[in-house]
Amino acid sequence: MPLTQSQQAIIAKARSVGGGKLGTALSDEACAFLVGVIVKDLGLTKKFKGLPKHLPDFFAHQSLDTLVLPGVDFLALFDRLVRLVPDADTYFSCLAALHKARLKYERILQTQPLPTIDQVGPRGLLQFGSLSPKALTAFLMWRKWIFDIDNRAGQETGYVFEPILAHAIGGVPISAAKSPVRRQTNKKQGRQIDCVRSDNKAYEIKIRLTIAASGQGRWKEELDFASDCRASGYTPVLVVLDPTPNPKLVELRKKFLSEQGEVYIGPDAWKHFDELAGKTMSQFLERYVHEPIEALLKEVPDVPEQLPQITFVMKSGELIVKVAGDIFRLKRTPLEEETADAEELPEDVDDQVPGP
Repeated sequence: MPLTQSQQAIIAKARSVGGGKLGTALSDEACAFLVGVIVKDLGLTKKFKGLPKHLPDFFAHQSLDTLVLPGVDFLALFDRLVRLVPDADTYFSCLAALHKARLKYERILQTQPLPTIDQVGPRGLLQFGSLSPKALTAFLMWRKWIFDIDNRAGQETGYVFEPILAHAIGGVPISAAKSPVRRQTNKKQGRQIDCVRSDNKAYEIKIRLTIAASGQGRWKEELDFASDCRASGYTPVLVVLDPTPNPKLVELRKKFLSEQGEVYIGPDAWKHFDELAGKTMSQFLERYVHEPIEALLKEVPDVPEQLPQITFVMKSGELIVKVAGDIFRLKRTPLEEETADAEELPEDVDDQVPGP
């Protein structure tokens, strides 16, 4: 039986470059590696005797470009896998999306240029004199570069975290522009939904809800999600992966329940996802979402200021980061710096300096 159109589309998407200058296409060797990983994850190695016995882990501590499986017919391997496990195509789709995102971010780290003095120089007035000009210039550049790569990480995570969770549980993420959930304050505006399922359930998925709010307006947005869903004919579902209690979580839970919604927190959240995902995709969620997030949450210090020492070194075309006894190295080939947009002046700029 030939591959279905849906399965062919999954392969085509994995092989496509994707958006942006650093978009990444997976080679057949990389795709074959992913199939090999899935075979190992699902305990099917005895049925694929042609695969290497010692395949690197997906989260192996090595350059992502080296995670390939040459000399293997990827399409034949994929076809055999989906015949054995029908849900394996969704598993491959989600794993490929995650791998492409990781490859793209590795390239961002390799190519993100350092800022120019035109960009950061004026900011030095805020701290001039606290450090020597040499030290302050380096600090300004490092600070802006770290901000830039973290901002890029946030952007790329938005393209992969909620989407793979949504697809794993049989739903899809929907942007505000295409959303069926309309804002009660403005019916012309839709709400971004992390996951919408065919049973008319709209999910708001969070790793952790913190006590600190990003402003009353933003918090009202959070609270309005449930009522906007209900008014649009959808059941609001709140999923918070970390069970750490706090007053904001209590308030948000109460709001969802008052709108006849559902709330799943901590272990209940993962159990809910597992039930929706089914036998195969629940293994994907456990291995590639649950375990990594739990590992990170366990390392969050009780006192935020008590972080381990970190050292950044950038020289001779290499980035070296030393933290908590580990060393991360990456070859760098920075792209030419593009002209940055001028920073806009605040609306009340004329009130900042006394004058006539």
